[in-house]
Parts: sequence; structure tokens; C-alpha cells
Amino acid sequence: MENFLLPANGMARPVGPIVLAILDGIGWGPEDGGNAVHLAVKPNLKRLWQDSPTRTLRAHGTAVGMPSDADMGNSEVGHNALGAGRVFRQGAALVQDAIGSGRIWQTAAWQWLIEPLRNKPDATLHLCGLLSDGNVHAHIDHVFALIRQARSAGVRRIRIHALADGRDVADPSFDHYIEQLQAVLDEDPSCDAALASGGGRMRVTMDRYEADWRIVERGWQAHVHGNAPQFPNIKAALQTLRAAPEGGSDQTLDAFVITDARGEPVGPVREGDSFVLWNFRGDRAIELSQAFDLDDFPYFSRGQRPDVRFAGMMQYDGDLHVPARYLVEPPVIERTLGEYLAAQRLRTFACSETQKFGHVTYFWNGNRSGVLAPEFEEYAEVTSDRIAFDQAPAMKCKEITDLVIEALSRSPRPDFVRLNYANGDMVGHTGNLAATVKAVEYVDHEIGRLRQEVERLHGILIVTADHGNADDMWMRDGKGRPVQRGSGVQPKTSHTLAPVPLTIMDARASPPWSMRDDQPNAGLAQVAATILALFGLEKPGDYQDSLIQASCSAP
Repeated sequence: MENFLLPANGMARPVGPIVLAILDGIGWGPEDGGNAVHLAVKPNLKRLWQDSPTRTLRAHGTAVGMPSDADMGNSEVGHNALGAGRVFRQGAALVQDAIGSGRIWQTAAWQWLIEPLRNKPDATLHLCGLLSDGNVHAHIDHVFALIRQARSAGVRRIRIHALADGRDVADPSFDHYIEQLQAVLDEDPSCDAALASGGGRMRVTMDRYEADWRIVERGWQAHVHGNAPQFPNIKAALQTLRAAPEGGSDQTLDAFVITDARGEPVGPVREGDSFVLWNFRGDRAIELSQAFDLDDFPYFSRGQRPDVRFAGMMQYDGDLHVPARYLVEPPVIERTLGEYLAAQRLRTFACSETQKFGHVTYFWNGNRSGVLAPEFEEYAEVTSDRIAFDQAPAMKCKEITDLVIEALSRSPRPDFVRLNYANGDMVGHTGNLAATVKAVEYVDHEIGRLRQEVERLHGILIVTADHGNADDMWMRDGKGRPVQRGSGVQPKTSHTLAPVPLTIMDARASPPWSMRDDQPNAGLAQVAATILALFGLEKPGDYQDSLIQASCSAP
């Protein structure tokens, strides 16, 4: 049988299920007043960490396929590594390589984009994406490279549609990135290059998993039609928008459009233009790509849809072929853990709420949409609320646990369950320390419920995370000291470089395994082989090593 695995010597699978709980954004950071994980009352997690084999795993940098160890991990690459059992060079690294080597400019897609624009002052190249150096969804250096190469190729008019971050970088910091952008736009006066529109990433354009198509509609109206609050320059826009009730953070800035001396938008999209979405990460890029690519589009009224040449930095969904054209090939991730479990006829149940549902499905499965093996797999999504996450820090963790417990009560029940609690990450991104503490406490309560059910079924509960976030809610200087802002500390809204905990609670009286102590630099990709070992299966030869070893020899 394809993807069939041999039994592992000395390892016997449990009677009950193996349940993997991914505590999104809950790492191990400095134990001080900025660490929401440390501050939270969490009796269930403390019991797990104290009573069951526990260690930390690397969840950032090269351990998850990022260009360097200075790069934060994120939910996309974290779940890729967890599900693939190997480390693949991810979007940030692949785009960096393609630009560095010049391969990107030789692609048919790039030539197709710029061909109708050469030496035509009224034909415009539109560049849209997240303007920061967070390197999670995009990197500002990539758009700089696009601008410079387009000018050298004869493009005479460029318009930028910039999305403010404030989530993977300091908040606020958009002004800083705008200054860098403007310097690049001004390098060649012979090219008419200008900022045209934008908004905050959580308010404009960058929705994911179809949680709220209104976010994409706001971006479409601003970027394509120039239809949003208008300002003569970005300084005036930010001054006004930051004073609005929802505009205190870069990530929640409303849509804006920049106008010329006549009061007209400087950069609406016209027939014959080209448009590039420079984000490399897929989850928050798919929906805008669909708005450009799809003829049959039911999600909102696009108005007059201009005939343009559209491409993404990468292909964001290989199964759906979204977008149809792209500049850099995405990583090819095959033979994921899900495929191997299905080949062994092991039943899987995957569950999360909307904000992280694609992570336990699409990203876990190597950037593949849909159910891999319908006869052995079931995916369940809990609809996320459409409110600020710090206003309801419980999010949907109770409902997720309810669905998992219900699935485990069936006959036949799943052999493997994977779930994601989004609270630590989504609430952590708001910068609200008190709410993030509550978020961790809600997750802790659900871990207690899960543990009780897994113990009742004589199974195994694995608890880990995909990256850090809630473990450090303070901006810090080069010496690790909190950065003061006004009368308090400046909140940190981005991910961290912290390692994440891994705990394996085995309900058997005498588990046939022990945690290895010879892997100080172990990372997330080793969880897959560990799960196979707990099922009593040998890992594929190219998977990273298991974190456990048999504690006795086979008879």
C-alpha cells in the first residue's frame, strides 16, 4: 500500500485516541509582568508541565523554514512543519532567493505583467501588500525590488496600495515604513510613482478563511475604484484615521485613498493596467486574488471590474490554482502526516474555529485544500465571532472542545485528533495584556476538560504550540528592558522568538516510551515522527527524528 509504514520496534499504540492540542501563540518567555502565559492562573497546564514529560521546541527561524533565526515563526510555517515532519524553505526564503538570483524577473508571469506597460505613461503597475519587514506575510524589501525592477524595465507609472501591519511588527510603525517607501519611490523622477491607497490589515483587504468578506470589499473599493475616505497625503490620512474609534492601531486603520491637486484619486485601477499582490503568505491573500481572477464571484459587488493582468507573489492555493499567475513557485510539500495516517486506515478528526481552521487543515496538509481522505478524515469548523478578539477572549475554545469530546464519543471514534485553540495568538495580537491573560486562562480550562476525556479513554494528550506571542506582550529594548510609552509600557502585538512547550500525557500506567534527552535543538517538525511512534509506527526515512524512544525492547 502506498505510504504504508512498518511497526516501530518496542512501541505499542494506546487503546484510546491520540489528541494533539495546539495552543496557538503560547510560548515560554521571560517570567515577568509582560508574559500573559506566566501571569495567567493555569492549574491544568501547570499540572501537565509538572507531571508529564515536557520539553521545549524551536518554533522560529530556520527550524520552520524561515530565512534566518532572526525571523519569527508564524502559524502558517508552524503548522506546515507540524504536519509535514520536515522543514521546507518557506515563502519568505523562496522569494528572497528568487529576487537575489534574478530568477523572478525571467519568469513568464513577470514578463506578461510588464509587457503592456513599457514606456507607456498612462499604463500603471499597481503593487499591493503588507508594508512592513515582519517577514510573516510579506517583506518591504520585496516591494522595493519590484519597484526598481519595473522602472528599469521601462514602466513609467507605478501606484502602491499599502496595508499597515502593527501585528507582526511594532504598533504603531506604519509611518516608518511609509518613509522608507517614499524614499524608494523618489529615486527616479522620470517614473511617476506614488502611494495610492491603503488601510490596516485587519480592517482592509487581508481577510482569511472567508471570515468577513467585508474586509476584502473595503480593499477592493479603495484599491481598484478609489472609493474610500480621501486625503491629500498620507500624513493627513494617518492623523485623521488614528483619531477614529477603531483607528488607534495600525492593524485597524480604515481604508484611505490619496488624491491629487484636483481632488481626484491618484491610483484607481484602469483597463490595461497590471496588478501584483506582493504578499507571499497565502491565507490572507487568497480572497483578493479571487476577486481579480474569478468571473463568477458571489461575495460582494465588484462594480465595473477592470480588465487587468493580475499576479500574486506566489500561488496561494495550489489545489484551487489561486491565483492563476504568480511570480515565485511555492514550496512543494508531499507525504504529510495526514496522508500516512490515512494510508494506515487511522481515522482523523481536525477542528478549530474559523480564524485557525485553515491551519489544522490546509497548512497542516502541506498547503492543500479540502479533505485528503474523506473515508478516514473529518474536519469541523466553528464560526469565529466578528468582533475585536480582546472583547471576547474566550473566543470559541469551549465550542471546539465540545466538538472534540462529541467526536470521541462516537463509534467508531477517531484514532487521531488535532485541534487549535486560537486565543493566545489572536488576543495576543491586540496588545491587550489583561485580555490575553484571560485568553490563556480560558484555554487552560479547556485543556483540563480534554485531559479528563483522554484519561477516561486511556489515550494520549500532546500539548504544544506553533509559535510564541502571548508569552511576551511588552516591547523591549536591546537589553530586554520594557520600552516605556506615556505612563505605561508599549504593548507588543507581534509574535516572539520564544520556544514552545511540548508535553505528552500518556494515560497508560506504564507507557512504553521515554522522552529523548539528546536533542537540545529539536523543533516543531519532529512532532510528526513522535506521533507516528506513539501509534507504534516507524517514521518515513526523510522525516525528522522522533522526540521519544522505546523504553523497553520488543519481545
